[in-house]
Amino acid sequence: MKLLLSGLEHSQVPIALREGLSFPKNRVRELDRALGELPGVSGCVLLSTCNRTELYVTSEEDLDPGRLLCQAAGVPYGPYGAAFATLSGEAAARHLLEVAAGLRSRIWGEDQIISQVKDAITLGREAGAADPLLETLFRCAIAAGKEVRARVRLTQVPVSAASRAVELLRRELGSLGGKRAVVIGNGEMGRLSAALLCQAGCRVTVTLRSYRHGETIVPPGCQVVPYEERFPAMDGADLLVSATASPHYTVTAAQLAALAQPPALVVDLAIPRDVEPGAGELPGVRLYNIDDFGDLDTARQTPPEVEAILQAQMENFTRWLRYRDCLPGVPGLKEALAGRVLALRELGEALDQEELVQLAVGKTVDLLVSGLAGRLRPEDLARCEEKVRRRAAHRPAVGAAVPQGRDRHG
Repeated sequence: MKLLLSGLEHSQVPIALREGLSFPKNRVRELDRALGELPGVSGCVLLSTCNRTELYVTSEEDLDPGRLLCQAAGVPYGPYGAAFATLSGEAAARHLLEVAAGLRSRIWGEDQIISQVKDAITLGREAGAADPLLETLFRCAIAAGKEVRARVRLTQVPVSAASRAVELLRRELGSLGGKRAVVIGNGEMGRLSAALLCQAGCRVTVTLRSYRHGETIVPPGCQVVPYEERFPAMDGADLLVSATASPHYTVTAAQLAALAQPPALVVDLAIPRDVEPGAGELPGVRLYNIDDFGDLDTARQTPPEVEAILQAQMENFTRWLRYRDCLPGVPGLKEALAGRVLALRELGEALDQEELVQLAVGKTVDLLVSGLAGRLRPEDLARCEEKVRRRAAHRPAVGAAVPQGRDRHG
């Protein structure tokens, strides 16, 4: 089984191209289901964030995940053919571990990516598209991301596109104290932006498409208005932040120009973009999008402790792969070993039962070790011995009752 990956990443592909293959969660689930049903596809998981779109596929064939994604999404492949980066095998697995650890984010070490990786495998599972290989790979990647965040401090401050946006606004305005801000969108990014602006001293208004008491979460200190009233709310505001999952513009250049006093600073944190690019050409309006935030320094060195975490999870994944690849040969090996042991019964008259068991086991282990010469490490043998001794210590004595729910071979 082959692991294949095709992806669009912020450092290589401009936002104008990335947004054509950026999808909300419900669309990701639909695409996972459609892709998983294609001939030759054993499993697939689609990861779609503001900064990247990546399709992970398992197959016995040499498929092109990027082409498959474009076909399923109804998007012409032509503009994306040279934009997709394609990896396979261990390189694809290592890439996902680095993504989950925040090492490939525009904002180095950002916090949100690990939840996005979790969402990706969850959506793939719900669509029935995530196979055991992808489940195991994503589990290792999430474990790596969690451990990196628990043990290593990649940055000195909490990092996200929202926090970088607030930093930029503070620099542009000198102070955010008393400024009027409007935030369009009450999803994760919108709520975080609103909360950070409130903490910085802004008077914040958040737009809502609907409100259910006790269900809709609004950051403390924020006012709310219906989404349909966003333009009266932003007329005279100092700054505007838009962060929705809408496939269409929430603000066009013409709508912004029609305001008596449009916000001087507009921040678009959405992919696809919420604010029409032409809005940035209006007099007195400065428009920033998500590509304007973050450190693009690709020459950063991975700290040794992070490298050790990633390497340990890669070993966990490759160990599982080896185990899975060996399973088809296990029945034949069992049969061969049983035949070898039975062949030693002819010595039974000369040996007592204990000596016969020791002889059979000794010759069987010798055959296994010699057959695995060059591929077996001392630590592998030690781990096997430890497991056998642990199982033997907990095995019922001969004639003892076997606990309910387990057979004699469990």
